[in-house]
Amino acid sequence: MVITSLSQLDPNGTYTYADYLLWKFEERIEILKGKIAQMAAPNRIHQNISGNLFLMFGNALWKSPSKVYAAPFDVRLTRMNLKGNKEVTTVVQPDICVICEPSKLDVRGCVGAPDLIIEILSPGNGKKEMKDKFEIYQENGVKEYWIVMPDFQAVQVFILNDKGKYIGQPPVVSGDTLKTNIVPDLVINISDVFAE
Repeated sequence: MVITSLSQLDPNGTYTYADYLLWKFEERIEILKGKIAQMAAPNRIHQNISGNLFLMFGNALWKSPSKVYAAPFDVRLTRMNLKGNKEVTTVVQPDICVICEPSKLDVRGCVGAPDLIIEILSPGNGKKEMKDKFEIYQENGVKEYWIVMPDFQAVQVFILNDKGKYIGQPPVVSGDTLKTNIVPDLVINISDVFAE
């Protein structure tokens, strides 16, 4: 059966990337551990912040083997199923992601964990970004996870330690600068992230 509307799917069902490829509807969704998570259209402030960050990373990575991508861009995360085969049950569209291993890229996006993911909080997505995706990114080995908080003009950075757990850094606020080991030459002035 061809799925042409989100309403045709069971909200309590479990889905994979194979299912996702067959869907023919306009709504933006992600699949988090097999469950559907609908995405609202981002507001202007969200898009402004995303654009600023994309330009900063894009300039720093110009002509580098490492690449930066902005949503919509599918990142497929795998797990082993009961038969021991890898199965994609999580497809996310991070606001910004940096991939340093070109072998993870294909025509459909990224397979495996990006090195750095940035999510921008918007009204209604706080739990998804701060809990659900936090856990998914940690479990899948995303080295750095940044949560951008427009209401506070702040960025919270989590760095994966050698035990596979995120360690939260002190929040970085407007007027501060932020560096990342993923792109060592990049220095971000937090005020510029929120510049209009």
